[in-house]
Amino acid sequence: MAAPKKFDTFAGVFTPTLLTILGVIMYLRLGWVVGNAGLLGAWLIIIVAFGITLCTALSMSSITTNIRIGAGGAYAIISQSLGLEVGGSLGIPRYISQGLAVTMYIFGFREGWLSIFPSHSPFIIDVVVFILLYAIAYKSADLAIKTQYFIMGIIILSLITIVFASYYGSMQIPTESAARWGTFRGSEENGFSGTSFWVVFAVFFPAATGIMAGANMSGELINPRQSIPKGTLWAIGVSFLIYMFIAYWIARSASEQELISNYNIIIERSFWPPAMIAGVLGATFSSALASIIGSSRILFAMGENKVLPKGGWLAYQDDLGQPRNAMIVTGILVFVTMLLRDLNAIAPLVTMFFLVTYAMLNVVVIIEQRLGLISFRPIFSVNRYIPWVGLIGSLFAMFIINPTVSLISWALMFAVYFILARADLETPFEDVRSGLFTSFSEWAAKHTAGLTHKQERSWKPNLLVPTTDASSVQGAFAIIKDIAYSKGSATLMGINHNEKEGIQLKNWLMEISESFKKTGVYSSSSLMKTKHFAQGVNFGNQALSSAFFKPNIIFLSLNEEKENIATYPQIIEEAEALEVGVILYAPHPKAQLGQEQNINVWIDDRKGEWDIENGTGNIDLSILIAYKLMQNWQATIRLITVANNESDTVKATTFLSDIVDLARMPITDLIVLHGQLEDLVQSSPKADINIFCLMDPMSVEYYQNMVQASKSTCLFVKDGGHENILA
Repeated sequence: MAAPKKFDTFAGVFTPTLLTILGVIMYLRLGWVVGNAGLLGAWLIIIVAFGITLCTALSMSSITTNIRIGAGGAYAIISQSLGLEVGGSLGIPRYISQGLAVTMYIFGFREGWLSIFPSHSPFIIDVVVFILLYAIAYKSADLAIKTQYFIMGIIILSLITIVFASYYGSMQIPTESAARWGTFRGSEENGFSGTSFWVVFAVFFPAATGIMAGANMSGELINPRQSIPKGTLWAIGVSFLIYMFIAYWIARSASEQELISNYNIIIERSFWPPAMIAGVLGATFSSALASIIGSSRILFAMGENKVLPKGGWLAYQDDLGQPRNAMIVTGILVFVTMLLRDLNAIAPLVTMFFLVTYAMLNVVVIIEQRLGLISFRPIFSVNRYIPWVGLIGSLFAMFIINPTVSLISWALMFAVYFILARADLETPFEDVRSGLFTSFSEWAAKHTAGLTHKQERSWKPNLLVPTTDASSVQGAFAIIKDIAYSKGSATLMGINHNEKEGIQLKNWLMEISESFKKTGVYSSSSLMKTKHFAQGVNFGNQALSSAFFKPNIIFLSLNEEKENIATYPQIIEEAEALEVGVILYAPHPKAQLGQEQNINVWIDDRKGEWDIENGTGNIDLSILIAYKLMQNWQATIRLITVANNESDTVKATTFLSDIVDLARMPITDLIVLHGQLEDLVQSSPKADINIFCLMDPMSVEYYQNMVQASKSTCLFVKDGGHENILA
């Protein structure tokens, strides 16, 4: 297998980029721009347009010198920075727009050809040009580059004819008269009824949108990290000087009326018009060639990353390293769009997706610079204001050119993103999103740590689940998941001092943790090496107490070993000192979680304190847990309180009503019972789970008796002090 041909800076980047920028607008619209805006206005338009392009090129240069860029140009840059979903959401519309661009360049070539041979069939011209383009591109990128050398020679010849024209006296208008601000009279199409600076800018701006032509060849460059910045910036610099010079030359070579009424004025004022016509044909042909090669490379790169169906097929390369299947699909796309015969309605999308690409490239650099990660060490550094200028300029240009199409292009991009986000793409490289989320979390942690009050309104259940036997966690999986879902978390803490058993426990907990993540509950696992269960739990709790995302509930289970259960009072005592809530899980061996339809929340006798103004007592966490279960089970909640004194019935009922009202809880079933709690449970309304307040550590026998009496699984809950149902 022969080694794929690789290109240097001049062949792979500078040449295609320069030829794409020096396009049809330079030959057929620059004179009209000067006629409307005047030389000063035209220069300002060129400076603003190339300024936006330059800032984006500088941003692109910065990011390409910080990563090992693969095939696909801007698609590869954005994918490696913001993920395949964002890269694909940009790459797919951009690929299609590149295909449309090829067709438009073919149509532009046809118009130039018909100006010489008006009797020729337009469709035959299109087909012949397409076949020639496709044959060159399909043969190899090397042949395409060599063809572009020939085209560059034609364009240089056309520019020389301008130099000769100026030398032999075409510039008859004095500089003082030429250096004017325009009157913006409009065009023949609108009856010279007037136009504006920004409309003229919108006509010219597509001339400056060719800077990605070289970057699209990133996968076939000898040194893309060096070639893309150097070749792109040189192409921008050279083309900028050419545009500024031609604007000056034509402003002094033709009157305002000639400039605004004759699109061919630059051709006619040149020293040898046939060379200029050849330049128009060469410019359209080279732009089409660069676009068809670049678009196939984008498709190939998306195939490599499995962004599209049949990714493996699209990523096929022949012995010369050419993406044959991607070329076939691209050829079909171009030919089908040719059959439409009129792309005027779709044409603005091409420019818009160039600008969306520019905006996203600047966003990537802004994010990297703002994160300040140590991994961002570009060889080519840019001032932090440059990507902002590029981003704002790109967005500004989009909405100046066509606000409606701008919104459509962004909408299409977001639509593709949401489709790809559901596709569960496997990213083969690390992107900047992890750093972005980490930095945001750090920012949030720093600002939240500065708040002096409790964050009761932002409370969510973050469970710490200690165990010496992962099977006990497996048995409690459903209830842990239903309490934590969807915003909470479950931290699994294995406790074992034996090396071999500890590794087994750690691996099992990691598997369970992954299962929690698949259900939408964030989970992590760790191992504490100690013989003493309570000591391991308390040390872990103490270590985590200063963390930002710290557990706020300890989940203890009666399925644990008896010697572990015996140490629960020590754990509960330390949890109270650390202001951490406690849930003691007591499963019914037969009923389990039942039908998951009814939840009883028991409120102990308040000994005459039925005024809610005096506080809710140890019931906040119980009711919040019940509310989470109600949401995830689609269940109903009963609030049951016990009043030893029958004269307190009205006060107790009012107390329950106040809780429901102030806590905004969807609870309609309020019950007041009289007697001892242990006696009332057996005759109370049946539920799938009963939740009791954990006042003081009771014996295991007590918990088991409550399970048997209620004929259901029970939770015994103790507040940590940071929960508030009235928040």
